[in-house]
Amino acid sequence: MPILAMDTATMVSSVAVADEKRLLAELIVENKLTHSETLLPHVEQVLAMAGVKREELTAVAASMGPGSFTGLRIGLAAAKAIAYGLDIPLVGIPTIEGLAWHYPVPDVTVAGFIDAQKGNVYTAHYRWNGTGFDEVKSIEVLSLAEAVAACAEVDGPVMAVGDMVAKKFGRLEELSKNLQIPPRHMLMPRAANIAMAGLARLSKGETDSVMDLEPIYIRKSEAEVLWEKRQAKAQQEAQ
Repeated sequence: MPILAMDTATMVSSVAVADEKRLLAELIVENKLTHSETLLPHVEQVLAMAGVKREELTAVAASMGPGSFTGLRIGLAAAKAIAYGLDIPLVGIPTIEGLAWHYPVPDVTVAGFIDAQKGNVYTAHYRWNGTGFDEVKSIEVLSLAEAVAACAEVDGPVMAVGDMVAKKFGRLEELSKNLQIPPRHMLMPRAANIAMAGLARLSKGETDSVMDLEPIYIRKSEAEVLWEKRQAKAQQEAQ
């Protein structure tokens, strides 16, 4: 049951092919090229590395946010097109849930810190239940300081994951004693994690609609905010 998985929620572009028994191939790249330039070539490359033909795929899993608006749209559009074209199931995985799969460990909370711009982060907390992850703190936008402070209220160890850990945690003067900072390679997105989460959902018979699945944005894009400001200003001037 080979599944194709992809994560384009951040600057990291990752594509993987896996089945219930093993990870067949994975490609992880972080460079200045855009996802629109690299994603589909990476899909072809990973399929070749895994020795899997497109028609042998049985499902597609994709990170659905929150994260980079453009990256999410590119990744989810590609996942939908592949699922529709091959007539196979599609599974959307929240980005932070995917990150949590770095640590399928009992009694450990995984806290996400994904860049939401202007000093804010997308954050949520997950805990391993033996077969998958439960969301114990819903996805929201907080300041970095607020998100860090929320970890101090958690009973037991907390593993921090996400791009803002690498970008900002070194500048913070104080972190809660239960907050653990993993090595960089253990806090960034991996398509292998999305594949594992997708396989877990598929084993329960859970899938998403190719037509209806939308990215998890949480906040408005900067373009939307600017447009609303301009509209409000134009209305004021007209009055």
